[in-house]
Amino acid sequence: MKLFKRSTLTLSPLKEIPFKLEKEMQQLFENNLGLITNLRLIRSQFSIKNYRIDTLAFNEESSSFVIIEYKRDKNYSVIDQGVSYLKLMLEYRDAFMVEFNETQKKQLKRAEIDWTQSKVIFVSPSFTDFQIQASDFKDLAIELWEIKQFDNSLVAINPIKKSKASPSIKELQPNDNSEISKITREFKVYTEEDHLQGKSDDIIELYETYKNAIQNLGDGIIAEPKKLYITFTQNKLIADIVIQKNNLKLYINYKNGKLDDPKKISEKVHNKSKWGSGYYVLEITNTDNLEYIMSLVKQAL
Repeated sequence: MKLFKRSTLTLSPLKEIPFKLEKEMQQLFENNLGLITNLRLIRSQFSIKNYRIDTLAFNEESSSFVIIEYKRDKNYSVIDQGVSYLKLMLEYRDAFMVEFNETQKKQLKRAEIDWTQSKVIFVSPSFTDFQIQASDFKDLAIELWEIKQFDNSLVAINPIKKSKASPSIKELQPNDNSEISKITREFKVYTEEDHLQGKSDDIIELYETYKNAIQNLGDGIIAEPKKLYITFTQNKLIADIVIQKNNLKLYINYKNGKLDDPKKISEKVHNKSKWGSGYYVLEITNTDNLEYIMSLVKQAL
């Protein structure tokens, strides 16, 4: 990504300012964690066994833990370190839960945590092509995020998306007793294909239409498959889509009682269910009200 400063019709390139320390990246990321990732900060510098985790966070939407590591240089293996942290999470689940309960007002119960949705995020100014390729497996719970700072106090943050044709890491792990095989059995990275499997062509086309319409509402709207639904975010949660056999359920995450819906086609979710995170839900079977429905979703931006 090239960034420029505009002066009338003239562009001048912005100069990238390197981070002097990993701690500087960490403080910037942690101080804005909710804005950047929608995650809750649990602990900075969380020590367990012989490991020291830079940032321990919690995803309230999926009820899972997230480990975040910061790197200034490129001389490390995202696979080896990422798998080590995922294994650590499996072996010391109680320690993670105790840390949450001791530092947060809310008390977590064991049954409330979905360990299968936990993941590791590496944050760095840049990654090598090898690191990006090595982590590009659809079922590997490791993500790469680039962060760069420029003059004029500008910061760019870019989650590196896995390619649409990314393979399964299981294809490279014929040995069922390998560490990576054990990890991929315990942690589940959901894809759109998981939600679309077994659905009719009509429902798949309906989903694609609404997905594209939501993403066209603004720049940087990301579709993120979760366990039970697909969520749409743009620095914050906007909406969720549950793909069912004969229809879609669209949840809009807008203030309770504030959605302007003159046609009254949405319903209030009085008891927020596991199927979506919004206060309003619509049952969708066609595209007849597509433009109007997008006007409702846009209110959540």
